[in-house]
Amino acid sequence: MKREMSVAGAFYPARDTELERYFEHFNTIYDESHKLPNIRCKAVIVPHAGYIYSGYTANIAYRLLQNTKIKEFVVIGPSHRIGFNGVSMCQASSYSTPFGDIPAASALRQELHDTFKLNSLIPHAEHSTEVQFPFLKYYMPDVNILELIYGKEDPGFISEIIDFVLGKEDTGVIISTDLSHFYDLQDANKLDRICLNAIDTLNPALLHNGCEACGEIGIEAMLLSAKTLNLQTQILDYRTSADASHDSQKVVGYVSACFY
Repeated sequence: MKREMSVAGAFYPARDTELERYFEHFNTIYDESHKLPNIRCKAVIVPHAGYIYSGYTANIAYRLLQNTKIKEFVVIGPSHRIGFNGVSMCQASSYSTPFGDIPAASALRQELHDTFKLNSLIPHAEHSTEVQFPFLKYYMPDVNILELIYGKEDPGFISEIIDFVLGKEDTGVIISTDLSHFYDLQDANKLDRICLNAIDTLNPALLHNGCEACGEIGIEAMLLSAKTLNLQTQILDYRTSADASHDSQKVVGYVSACFY
């Protein structure tokens, strides 16, 4: 069974050549004014909007991951289409992208099933995770992945999964989230700053002071794991949809960060 693309042509281009142009454009813009940090990270937080809005922010994180020796990634994102309780683990044998299929991390999937009793609870056609797959295939063509989608769940439980995954030498974690949604630019910046401060200081309690990230549960889980595993963090990029749309009345916030 293959995990087919469900938002190709909408959230990201369906053609590999067009996708390559996106990534080359993001890299050209970044390299004109930045130097990629010399960080060997095992986990990142990345956004999941359409590439025209959040692709630049996510791309920085994937360029960093390209410099690691990680062979498997667990991609964790919130469910937007289906409400449910728990964590759903994709059972597909591969994941489709415009650059070709990504094999599933089947041995790790079995370990997570045995250890945490994870099963497939919903159909996996979620954009928060899927938009990460083309980045992974482009920058790490030999990688294997596993997709986890959560509904209503205790961040502490997801943190236990992250701890387990990061305890493996060649396995990493990708946490997918956008920040505030549809405020004017000033209010969005204010709300997003709460989330950014929580990430920057590794303080999950700050998230409860007004962070409105759609993946707040995933962020909190990652911060709990970072504290447990003594990881450091660095914010890589923050922006809003206004940077691309020039509409400052209803914006969405995006952040990328790495843990090392």
